[in-house]
Amino acid sequence: MEKRAIDHLQQLIEDEIKTRFPGAPVERVMVLQYGDDPVVEPGELAVRVSLAAAEGDGEEERKKVLEDFHRSFDKELHRFREDLSQKLPEARRLEFGVGEERHGPHIMLNRGPGSFEARALAGAELTPVMARLGPMDLETLDTLITAGIASNRADAVRWSLARIRERPAYERLRERAKEIEELKAQF
Repeated sequence: MEKRAIDHLQQLIEDEIKTRFPGAPVERVMVLQYGDDPVVEPGELAVRVSLAAAEGDGEEERKKVLEDFHRSFDKELHRFREDLSQKLPEARRLEFGVGEERHGPHIMLNRGPGSFEARALAGAELTPVMARLGPMDLETLDTLITAGIASNRADAVRWSLARIRERPAYERLRERAKEIEELKAQF
């Protein structure tokens, strides 16, 4: 999306947030697209909302700001996530945090059609796996998405694993791994 379109969308979402969460210490709203942050996948958007904390607040005070916000607006948070998914399906990530610190306490609401939560609710048997990937690995996954082979990074990883399982050497490797397990059990 062009910067002007992102800025306009950001302003609309900020106005909506201030209307839905009156009195909340909203400091900043950012709409992020692919390339702005590594967590945003091709074709997706993320909405990051920063709540204000007093200057010099420590980790505990920041957590309290977030807990108070969550307690005050719990039902509206989920309604807002659902409404955002309807109006802007590309916005798969919705984060509320305190201040600009990315790794501090935050509320994460991922409810896009490709999210783990949505798939789990649909009855799929999936196990979440966390992996830290470098730029080359991300580029590989994102290329699979851009090429239409996968719809998101998780699908791209599953697709890659399926290709490995199709190789004859993989079956031999599995057999050897079973043999090793049997030998270990004999000790």
